[in-house]
Amino acid sequence: MNLYEAIFLRKSVRNYEMEALKPSLLTEIKDYCKQIEGLNPGITTDISIIDNTKGQYKRVHLLGVKAPYYLAFYSEDKDKAMLNAGYILEQLALFLCTKGLGTCFLGNVKPKFGNTNKGNMKCMIMMAFGKSRGAHTRKPSEAKRMSLQELCVYKEVPRQWVKQLLEAARLAPSSMNSQPWRFVVYDNRIHVFSKKHNITYFGMGKYDEFNLGVMFSHLMIVAEELWLDLDLIRLEDISHKNFSNCDYVMSAVLRT
Repeated sequence: MNLYEAIFLRKSVRNYEMEALKPSLLTEIKDYCKQIEGLNPGITTDISIIDNTKGQYKRVHLLGVKAPYYLAFYSEDKDKAMLNAGYILEQLALFLCTKGLGTCFLGNVKPKFGNTNKGNMKCMIMMAFGKSRGAHTRKPSEAKRMSLQELCVYKEVPRQWVKQLLEAARLAPSSMNSQPWRFVVYDNRIHVFSKKHNITYFGMGKYDEFNLGVMFSHLMIVAEELWLDLDLIRLEDISHKNFSNCDYVMSAVLRT
């Protein structure tokens, strides 16, 4: 299994075996994370892996996710830092999936049992991981996601590679399965928008930026798999427009 295949199989895991992983694998995880290039290379990031194999940290998450390991993701608190965090962490989560491990993003959690800050970086989000109690994958058809018809406005008939990008984007996980993204689709490009929230319900919208970063990682993984030179850019002619229900985020455009 590679990252592309993991997009269609990975699921969030909330039940884990409290088993220790080999030190070599933990080192591999840290090294892999350092290799991931973020959406904004100008934002400094780092991770810490917290060992909970002895179960000493019993109330780490509001929803009771108890895992053998927690990963704390640190970042400079700059513009689009959460977008960058989602982009990096989803790639790491998919990598862990290829290693047979389960993962689950944990919002509203700070490492009280570790460092809340690292120098000028703060903990942006955490992720539980380890050997899952049960399957760490599922069939694509089992993913509870909106259809592309609900997510997309088609201006032109998309090419095959655009359809493949959209399907991977559709399957991206999001907090509370909110799926904040909306797409305006042309034959060779996709304009990405974030749905506006009229009310903040149980923090709805709080992690939209992180969720969008997760989704963008899916786009770029598919582009790499298909050998496409894809750019994620903000187009000025769209940036200056006002939209009633959505905010323009970025466009996925094939490099010519």
